[in-house]
Amino acid sequence: MGFKSEFKEFISKGSVMDMAVGIIIGGAFTAIVTSLVEKIIQPIISMLGGSNLEGLGITLPNGGFIDFGAFISAIINFLLIALVVFWLIKGINNMRRKNEEAEPEVAAPTCPFCKEEVKEGATRCPHCGEAFDAPATPEA
Repeated sequence: MGFKSEFKEFISKGSVMDMAVGIIIGGAFTAIVTSLVEKIIQPIISMLGGSNLEGLGITLPNGGFIDFGAFISAIINFLLIALVVFWLIKGINNMRRKNEEAEPEVAAPTCPFCKEEVKEGATRCPHCGEAFDAPATPEA
């Protein structure tokens, strides 16, 4: 198999497409959170605390500037994104847990001799060949 066909097979897999969609949505979500921090949270912080994060920093002797405000904004962005991702994962896990509780798995019928799985209503085990009078029933 050549490089071109291997790459084509790799790129056409569903997981790669899912990852690409996730990255695009993640980029859009980051823009929303950045806007939330810069346009809503920072003004509230500056209103309550009397300081503005924008331009908060130290001017260096060579004319450079260490911008602590931008760094603090990035930390707030990260924490908000992490919080939302945590809530999403927690919600998904709760839905999965509820689905598992709502739909208990029914055990497959088993052979009374070898304990292997057999089809419902079978009278002979396809694994060990033993015959049994009653249909195989799930074990408790």
